[in-house]
This record gives sequence, C-alpha cells and structure tokens, in this order.
Amino acid sequence: MNRELTELEERIGYRFQNRALLRQAMTHSSYINEHTKDKLECNERLEFLGDAVLEIGSSDFLYRKYPDRPEGELTKIRASIVCEPTLAYCAMDIELGDYLLLGRGEEATGGRGRNSVVSDAMEALIGAIYLDGGFARAKEFIDRFIMNDIEHKQLFYDSKTTLQEMVQSLNRGHLEYEILKEEGPDHNKSFEVRALLAGKEIGRGIGRTKKAAEALAAYRGILKLRSDVCI
Repeated sequence: MNRELTELEERIGYRFQNRALLRQAMTHSSYINEHTKDKLECNERLEFLGDAVLEIGSSDFLYRKYPDRPEGELTKIRASIVCEPTLAYCAMDIELGDYLLLGRGEEATGGRGRNSVVSDAMEALIGAIYLDGGFARAKEFIDRFIMNDIEHKQLFYDSKTTLQEMVQSLNRGHLEYEILKEEGPDHNKSFEVRALLAGKEIGRGIGRTKKAAEALAAYRGILKLRSDVCI
C-alpha cells in the first residue's frame, strides 16, 4: 500500500506529512466492515469535511473567475461542478479508484468504478489535504483537478438540455436516444446508449445508469455538432 500511496501523491503533486490521513481517505467503509475495525477509520468523516472545503474552494474560484455574473448563475455553475457525476469524472482523471481500499463484496460488484464511491473518495482526499496542509493546499488541489476545464465540465452536466437546444436551433430533425446494450446484474449494470439525430448517430456513451450513458452520448453529440457547424 505504501508504494501505491506514494504513486498517488506523485500523481496529485502533494506529499502528505501525515500519511495516515491519505490512507484513511482511501479506505471505504466496506473494507472496515470486513476487517472488523472501528468504523471511524473509514473515509466518511473526511468526506464530510472535504465536501465543505470543496464548496468554499469552488465558490471562491467562481467568484474570482466570473466577477460580472450574478449569484444565481454562480450557484448553477457550482452545482454542475461539485455534483457526483462530475466529481467522479474528475476522479477518473487521476485514476483515484485504483488506490481505494475496498471490501471484497464492494470490489466484486464494481465499487472501484462506481460514481458514488469515487466521488466520495475525491471529497475525502480534499478533506485529508485540508487537515494535512491547510486550506491553501486544498484549494490548489481543487483548482487543479476539479475547477480545471470548467466549461467542458459544465457542458457535460447540462449535456442533454444543451443538445436539445442546439438541435432545435439548427432545425436538423428529431433527437432520440437508443439503448444498444444493457449488461450485468442489477447491482452492477452497464448501459451503452447512442444519440440519434434524424436517424443518424451523433454520439455514443457507456455508463452505469441509463441516464449517465445518455449524458455522455449527448455530450459527444454536442462536440460533433459544434465541429460540423463550426460553432
């Protein structure tokens, strides 16, 4: 585990003074339950703290980045960035799921790639950095790994609505979503969906829920339409 933690530190560009905080941030409750340890040793308390730090850090970032936007717009942007799917997307960028300590049951049912698990771990990691290095270091992490590429992340969050609006404005025909594949047991399903415009595929996505797969298909559809019409 020490080698893996060092690798994670290198990946995020932060070296912990108290390595136990990082280990706790990567410890899921299922691991604690299977090893009959104190439940307080899992990452849930750090997640609670990290959620608050993330809200302050993201709010500060948006307040400074968009000095002319009203409170309502800033709230909407923040909601699109700190929601579970977007945090899971950010966690995927640093392959956070690979460093988690999971129980055998959680591992077997795909927990390492589950949005709820990795997004919680992302918040726990923020909480751990905050305790170890203070708010400034936690905010550096937030700015670098969560608030980066903000326009695309917001677009991903609103992808289905945005694509529908684009299709209506371009008058290109009827937009629909088609499930191509549905695999796995109920607790660990995988969906493959494509977005069709006037019967032609414009984007495809895979997700653990139909909604997630449609969002990714819509996002890729947006990028294709933008490329086609040079928006």
